[in-house]
Amino acid sequence: MIAATWSASDTYLGVSVLVLLVASGFFALAETSLVRMNKSRARSLRDQGRHGAKALVALAESPSTFLNPLLLLVLICQLVSATMVGLLAGRLFGAAGVFIATVGEVVVIFVIFEAIPKNFAVQHPDSAALLTAPVVSRILRFWPIRWTSRLLLSIADFVISWFGESGRSQKMTESEVLAMADVAHEDEAIESSERNFIRSVIEFGDTIVREVMVPRIDMVDIAATATVRDALDLAIETGRSRIPVLGEGVDDVVGMVNLRHLAGLVAEGRGSALVSDHMGQPHFVPETKRVASLLTEIRRAKTHLFVVVDEYGGTAGLVTLEDVLEELVGEITDESDPTVEEDEEQSIDEGIELSGRMNIDDANEEYDLALPKDGWDTVGGLVLDLAGGVPEVGDVYSTNHYRLTVLRLDGRRIEEVLVEPLADHS
Repeated sequence: MIAATWSASDTYLGVSVLVLLVASGFFALAETSLVRMNKSRARSLRDQGRHGAKALVALAESPSTFLNPLLLLVLICQLVSATMVGLLAGRLFGAAGVFIATVGEVVVIFVIFEAIPKNFAVQHPDSAALLTAPVVSRILRFWPIRWTSRLLLSIADFVISWFGESGRSQKMTESEVLAMADVAHEDEAIESSERNFIRSVIEFGDTIVREVMVPRIDMVDIAATATVRDALDLAIETGRSRIPVLGEGVDDVVGMVNLRHLAGLVAEGRGSALVSDHMGQPHFVPETKRVASLLTEIRRAKTHLFVVVDEYGGTAGLVTLEDVLEELVGEITDESDPTVEEDEEQSIDEGIELSGRMNIDDANEEYDLALPKDGWDTVGGLVLDLAGGVPEVGDVYSTNHYRLTVLRLDGRRIEEVLVEPLADHS
C-alpha cells in the first residue's frame, strides 16, 4: 500500500543513490585491478608510455596506501546508498517496500556494482588499472582521505602485529621469477629460448666453478722443459688456444702459453726455445668460487683461462671464459670441436643414455629427471657414490626412482650410463 507520492526530494535522493552505486562500482574496479597489479608490470606499462602509468607505478610500489581507503570508500558508498534506498522505499511503500528494496539492492549491488567491475578488472587488468589509478591517486591527496588512510593503516599494522611481523612487504624470490617466466611462455609472451635464458641467468648466480670446469683428468698441458715448437704442435693437435705449463707435476702449474704467441715465436725462428722462457703468469681460482664472480675476475685479469685449485692447493682442473658463457647460452661449438650428431628426442620410459661427465642439474632439467644430488656434480659421480668404489661395465645401481646401468668405462672413469625408471615409478 502506497504511503506517499513521489516528490522532488525523492528525485534528489534517487540520483544520490545512483551516484553512490556508480562510485562503489568504480572503487570496486579500482580495488581489484590495483591489488592484482605488480611493480614490474606497472613499470613496463610506464615504459610503454601508457596514459595513467605514472600514477599506477606510484600506487603499485606502495599498495598499503590505497587498499584501506578504497575498502572504506566502497563500504561508505554501499552503506549510505542502502540507507537512502531504505528511507525512500519505507516512505513510499511502507515496511513491505523496505524489505523488497533491500533484497533488490543486494542483488543490484552484487551483480552490477561488484561482480561486473571486479570480473572486468580480472579479465582486463591493465586497462582497469590505468583507468582507475589517476583518479585514486587524486582522491588519496584529499586530506580527510589521507589522514583516514594513515589511521586505518596504523590500526591494521597494530592488529597484524599480534600475529607476527607487520609493515614488511614480501620480497620476490627466485622461484617466483622462474614461475613468472613459465607463465609468460605459456601465454606466448616470450619464446622458449627466452624462458630458458632467464632460467640460466637465475641459476648462474648459484653455480660454482667446480660445476663448469674441465676436470684435471681432461687437462691438456705441456712440461716447462718442452720446446715452443712442441707446444705449438700440441695446441694445434688438441684445438686449444691456451695451454698451462707444468713444473714438477700437474699440481705445479708454473705458467701459461697461448697459440698466437707460440705461432709468432715459431715464425721468428725460435721454435727450439724452451716454453718456460716465453710463458705468461698463470691465474688461479678456488673450485668453490661463484661463476658470476669469476666472470668479473676474467674481465679484470684480461685472461680467458684460470687454473682451478682445490682446498689443499692441488690442481682440480681448468676453467675458461667459454665454460662460463656456456652456463648462460648453452653449448658453444666452433670449427675445432668434433662434429656431434643431434640426438633424437629420448623418452625416460625407454631409458636414456647419459654421459658420465654430464652435470646432474643439466640432466634433470634437459630430460625432466629427478636424479639426486648430494655431494657430487655429475652422473658419473652419482654412480661412484652408489657403487662405493669403481664399478664394472654392466653393473646396475638403483636410486629412489631410477635404475642406473654402467655402459662404458675409460679406465676408472664412467663414460656412459643408462638411466631407466623403476617399475613402480614408471
